[in-house]
Amino acid sequence: MAGKSEISFDHLMNNLKNKIYHPVYFFHGEEPYFIDILSDYIEDHVLNDLEKEFNQTIVYGKDSNVATIVSYARRYPMMANYQVLIVKEAQDLDKIEEFQPYMENPQTSTILVLCYKYVKFDKRKVLCKTIEKTGIIFESPRFYENKIPDWINEYLHQRNYTIQPKAAALLTEFLGADLGKIVNEIQKLLISLAPGAEVTEEVVEKNIGISKDYNVFELQKALSQHDIVKANRIILYFAANPRENPLVKVVPILFSYFSKILTFHYLTDKSRNSVASALGINPFFVNDFQLAARNFPIGRTVHTISLLREYDMKSKGVENNAAYASDGELMKELIFRILH
Repeated sequence: MAGKSEISFDHLMNNLKNKIYHPVYFFHGEEPYFIDILSDYIEDHVLNDLEKEFNQTIVYGKDSNVATIVSYARRYPMMANYQVLIVKEAQDLDKIEEFQPYMENPQTSTILVLCYKYVKFDKRKVLCKTIEKTGIIFESPRFYENKIPDWINEYLHQRNYTIQPKAAALLTEFLGADLGKIVNEIQKLLISLAPGAEVTEEVVEKNIGISKDYNVFELQKALSQHDIVKANRIILYFAANPRENPLVKVVPILFSYFSKILTFHYLTDKSRNSVASALGINPFFVNDFQLAARNFPIGRTVHTISLLREYDMKSKGVENNAAYASDGELMKELIFRILH
């Protein structure tokens, strides 16, 4: 069957569930989560347990080579309609272009899955164009942090749960854009919840160990409200727990936040939906940015961004004149300069 380029994850997964198979699957891209989900589904569902014993082979790129993999792919299945051959970490294969002759005429009774993770494959290459004709190519793009809260919300919605926007933001702040890590943590906390329950800040704090009162999200809020007492309380907590809250992690998050405030200032359309779209945030947080913009006019916002750049360099040992001041000391100094 002819392949399709630019196929979506949902479309591809639906086809697999409907037993619509192709002789070649080439999964590539910077986000490994979707690649793992697809290859795991093929590994678990195409063959039954008895068929797997004779017809399913899994190899790793660093431990194999193209010639060996092609020899496996040319074999016929035993007592089954298909044989499944999965190449994990295919990005570690030498001379992957040597697949070209096989891809021109793949074995139709073989389902060959190449998992080329963490990087995008050059779509201009002849190999890529050939696979598009005979199989399926799926690119798994990297997710940016501003998209993660919505993704968490949708992930839980599909499982009949809901999540508070602040709880989703808290998870994103703590876990970053690593979807696999996020899913693992969500699964842990769902164990303690009844079906259909709402994931709250308290649930996140209790099950994942994130403090709902002492985190960068709350620090942003304290700064935006010019709440000096609360900001200093959070910074003292950060200084006492430097491993959990290193300056090299805090500063980029604050930099992104104040960059959004600066963007807000220059928006001509400051309606709720327009702001949410322009800043890449949940509409729930638009009011917070409106308040932040009042407390941080353009000049002060630009100055704050400059301070964050300065302390980002200091946190890395550049121009740190205070005899290698600790993270805690630098953080206290930074927040004092932002607020005064």
